[in-house]
Amino acid sequence: MISYETRTGSISFTENFLSKLIGHTVTSCFGVVGMMPSSHRQRLFGLVTKEQSLDTGIKVTGNADQIDVEIHIMVTYGMNIAAIAASITEKVKYIVLDSTGITVNKVNVKVDGIKE
Repeated sequence: MISYETRTGSISFTENFLSKLIGHTVTSCFGVVGMMPSSHRQRLFGLVTKEQSLDTGIKVTGNADQIDVEIHIMVTYGMNIAAIAASITEKVKYIVLDSTGITVNKVNVKVDGIKE
């Protein structure tokens, strides 16, 4: 849980909330087919439920000052991967800062698959 104090009280964000916020942002980017599981737990959960949740393939670490994000995606064949990664990075930094006030220090985009 990431929390910080303000003059009027305390604000807390769970990693689950941040993962779903980031997942929604990433899946709306052009060229992204979907999210890829980043851990064995996520792979098993995907096999059991047969559906993909928004927080699949996202790892958030850090504190209230700044966070680091790792994203695992699948892209469309023939797309410029560097452009997709740059778009994801800028959108994630903007959405997280705008929604929560937390600065994103680093976004690591890992392409784990290509869909034809």
